[in-house]
This record gives sequence, C-alpha cells and structure tokens, in this order.
Amino acid sequence: MSQIFIRDEFIKLGQLLKLAGLCDTGADAKEVILEGLVQVNGETALQRGKKVVPGDTVTFDGQTVTVEKRQ
Repeated sequence: MSQIFIRDEFIKLGQLLKLAGLCDTGADAKEVILEGLVQVNGETALQRGKKVVPGDTVTFDGQTVTVEKRQ
C-alpha cells in the first residue's frame, strides 16, 4: 500500500488516479471509473469528481493508495 499526500481538504478521484500513477491521463481515469473498476473505502466509485479526503483508501488494478494530509 502506498500513500499520496495532499495539501487541500480533498482531491477528486480522477486527479488522484493520475497523481498516484495508476492512470496515465484523465481520459483513462474517467474510463476505469465509469467501468466500475475503482473502489474508495471498499465501495465501487462511479464518479470521477468524487471527493477523496485524507484517511480514504483507493483501490484499482490490485493497488491500494491511502490519502494523507501534508502537514
């Protein structure tokens, strides 16, 4: 499991997938989200703009990323 650090209160799911290197482009992120391949906190997420906050976990393609707040 890896960690992604953010400065803001949240990050949108599509942006997180790109930042974490799980998707190359926003279009790729949109596609895998709409196909139901991404989970946030164990539940399938179907919205690219879903707000992901510190403490959340995102899983895609066998990889899990935890979102942390940068101090």
